[in-house]
Amino acid sequence: MILKPELVKEIRHSFKLNIYETKVWIALLQKGVASAGEIAEMSNVPRSRTYDVLESLEKQGFAIMKLGKPVKYLAVNPSVVLEKLKNNLVKEAEDRAEELSKIKATDDFKSLLALHNVGMSPIQSTDLSGMLKGRSNSYSHLKGLVADAKKEVLIMTTPSALSRKKFLRQAFEKLSKKGVKIKVAVNCGDEELKNFEKEFPHAEIRAVPVESRFCIVDGKDLLFMLNPSNIEEDLDNGVWIKSDFFVESLSNFFNMAWKRK
Repeated sequence: MILKPELVKEIRHSFKLNIYETKVWIALLQKGVASAGEIAEMSNVPRSRTYDVLESLEKQGFAIMKLGKPVKYLAVNPSVVLEKLKNNLVKEAEDRAEELSKIKATDDFKSLLALHNVGMSPIQSTDLSGMLKGRSNSYSHLKGLVADAKKEVLIMTTPSALSRKKFLRQAFEKLSKKGVKIKVAVNCGDEELKNFEKEFPHAEIRAVPVESRFCIVDGKDLLFMLNPSNIEEDLDNGVWIKSDFFVESLSNFFNMAWKRK
């Protein structure tokens, strides 16, 4: 069996398999039911390794050992495999999230907070700034800033970037109950605006003719994204700044755009 390198590479990456597991699984899918010897011949995987690989695939749910002799293996439907992997990933994420939640109540975590407070106390507010590399880091910082808001959250963004901010909906709801004002300015049309108003019911959203991406919290903290919203995730960098003068300047810019409606 001739396997295209591109196919092997994609399947290996998508299903998190090693090279032998990928070749054996593809061969088994093509054959349906096969013995280790047949699979070794089809996949060009050494026969001495094929048994271990098939056993590994069986444990991971990619193959089933058929009852009877000689021993043969059945290929599991890729759709079934995919659903199992998705469920496993969700379960792992939930378990990990629960573990992290428990850490906040430990003495060790309280010690970390105390160390951070001691280290931050002599620092001037004008010295607080930093580069956030990648969308994941930027959005994690954004979520933390928004969650700590006491008075007001101002967000100027693009339609595609706002669509990715569904993770803020729960925070918006909590802030709204506390009386925190949430304003979102987005460069979009009337139909998109209606959809965003439904997606973010606890925020006041307006369409503005401005292409920019930043968030200001309580007139003190600014997270400014440096790139267009359609850039690759790893290159979507942001800058966090805590500067009264700079934040006030962007707040004035936001308010001017907001009032143009």
